[in-house]
Amino acid sequence: MIKIGMMIGDRYEILEKIGTGGMSDVYKAKCHKLNRFVAVKVLKQEFSENANFVSKFRIEAQAAAGLMHPNIVNVYDVGEENGIYYIVMELVEGITLKKYIEKKARLSYKEAVSIAIQVSMGIEAAHNNHIIHRDIKPQNIIISRDGKVKVTDFGIAKAATSNTITSNVMGSVHYTSPEQARGGYSDEKSDIYSLGITMFEMLTGRVPFNGETTVAIAIKHIQEEMPSPKEFVPEIPGAVEGIVLKCCQKSADRRYLNMQELIGDLKQSLMNPEENFVVQNDPDMEGSTRMITEGEVAQIKRRAVRQEEYLEREEPLRLRADTEAMYESEDESDDGEDYDYNPGMEKVTTLLAVVAGVVICVIVIVLAIRVFRGMGQDGEELSSPIQTGEDSSESSSEEERYVPMPDVKGKLVEDARNALVDLGLKSEVTYEESDVIDAGVVISADVTVGSQIPVGSTVRLTASAGPEGADVPAVTGSTYEEAESKLTGLGFAVTRVEAYSDTVAAGFVVSQTPDAGNKVAKGTNVTLTVSLGKEENKKRVPNLMGLSEMDGTAEAVEAKLQIGTVSYVFNSEYAEGLICYQSYSHGSYVEEGTAIDIKVSKGAEPPAVTYKCNASIEAPTVAEAPDYVSGTSVNLKLVADDGTVLLETATASFPYAANYYGLSSSGGNLTVTYTVTTESSTTTDENGNTVTVPGTTDTKSFTRRIEFTAE
Repeated sequence: MIKIGMMIGDRYEILEKIGTGGMSDVYKAKCHKLNRFVAVKVLKQEFSENANFVSKFRIEAQAAAGLMHPNIVNVYDVGEENGIYYIVMELVEGITLKKYIEKKARLSYKEAVSIAIQVSMGIEAAHNNHIIHRDIKPQNIIISRDGKVKVTDFGIAKAATSNTITSNVMGSVHYTSPEQARGGYSDEKSDIYSLGITMFEMLTGRVPFNGETTVAIAIKHIQEEMPSPKEFVPEIPGAVEGIVLKCCQKSADRRYLNMQELIGDLKQSLMNPEENFVVQNDPDMEGSTRMITEGEVAQIKRRAVRQEEYLEREEPLRLRADTEAMYESEDESDDGEDYDYNPGMEKVTTLLAVVAGVVICVIVIVLAIRVFRGMGQDGEELSSPIQTGEDSSESSSEEERYVPMPDVKGKLVEDARNALVDLGLKSEVTYEESDVIDAGVVISADVTVGSQIPVGSTVRLTASAGPEGADVPAVTGSTYEEAESKLTGLGFAVTRVEAYSDTVAAGFVVSQTPDAGNKVAKGTNVTLTVSLGKEENKKRVPNLMGLSEMDGTAEAVEAKLQIGTVSYVFNSEYAEGLICYQSYSHGSYVEEGTAIDIKVSKGAEPPAVTYKCNASIEAPTVAEAPDYVSGTSVNLKLVADDGTVLLETATASFPYAANYYGLSSSGGNLTVTYTVTTESSTTTDENGNTVTVPGTTDTKSFTRRIEFTAE
């Protein structure tokens, strides 16, 4: 049984309980050998009594102790004492990712991707050591006070001794992979799936699958299609969406092959968030027979035409007899047999030649039509690439950029808009009330399905606002706070997007989507573009971290900024005299002349002198309490000089032991409070009458000084 103040392993003093989980409790402790604070994870009693589980726990903890990585909560020690099984880990002061998400509702895609990269690097280090976490979730990811992201709970991971691992389902069902939910095969790709679910929650503020029971949620992981995070937050870039969906594929073979591949795509998404570079694995299709597409047929035809033109331009035509002679002379290993004539191949060659001829004719006709289109009625050419100085190949390629209009009727608005964006088309949405079609579903488009339309065109969609649509109010020109309050008060969701504006002051709404006056479904997301002010007035904040105070001041002045308050603090990460803090982060934009407050490191803080209290409190003496009756209960309150209450209890047994460590004060005061009770008595008054005097109860106290000793 763990108690506050007890020592484990002759070195770890338990200070306070800081967390609990399904298998263990976590305590803050102090290591007296190395004079540092640590976290001690203690296996719960019901698991400690299972010898098989304890053996597994010890092996896995020892394997985790071999992991040393900046993005992993490092394990220092593993031990057992009097039936208490424990792991000693690095103590990280910070907040779990779960609480961080709850605090911010949801994270921006850049912040979510940055966190995911650090988590992936920690998991990659574990996978390289054949350790699978199997319980990746926001509760097991800690963001320290200095912004570092660390993965914890590798103590319950399984050390892989081969390339296959089978295990029972572990971890939270909201983040478990389909193969874990089935209780079957589990490997590194299970961690990739769980990380994908964690990214989904960071981006949207919710988990993709929920239900009334754990079984219901597990079945959804196995059977239901993974929703796109863009359904909940349309502003998520396409590349980030693709990464999440690839991580969360039902089949492990369709996910990322390893963490290194995932990290590469995550970094790429920060640089090119809208680029379609995420390759979806489809092992079922790689070796299967499939129908050739129209696009591939066209590509084959184009290659045939180019090959035909090349042969006509570069090589003389060879007679079949010449070709036979050439092969006979070059093939020294030939046994002297004549060239084997293949009539089937000749038919194929003839067919390809006919197709090539037809394609060439079509190209000539198209070019002729374009030439005549460019001529005026009087026969003069209105425009030509030569006259305008434009490259003819570029002009024709631009004119040929047409795409077929997809069928978006019946789709959700965001799905329809995403489909159009993928084709390079823009969209505008208007809403109308409908008793038949669900709110947020596209009713019609102003372009016929299958029509060829130029890339960059705007397609106007009409969508259902439901039976009782809500009018979108006009908030353009208002401050963002006013606009947000007005929209949320009417039941709309609000997304903020920032942009520079030469005409609208910073903090005011430049535009809104949907526009004012539209009738939309209740709860529709309204995107507000908020002005950052004029771009030319903004100055980019330089990176002052790690510079001397003089160099940092010069950097700020050069950027047309200034240094504000300068303070000097202890900091172990930066050498003495170097800037260790700046009030505006590097890369942000501020007004010209803005003052940046900085902190300059005084070097590592010298070891603080700490004290311990090993007092044996004796019963009140006659000098301290003449009327105290031995065996009577008293209240003890020990307060250190810094105001910390170390002891507050009642006891009648003496001496009373008080042991405390890591104290910042050199002494404290003990206040002893006790009660004195007198019995009732009788007396005779001046008239000879008998009078009863009631008993009394008085509360008294005295103070003792207790000096502590240095550790």
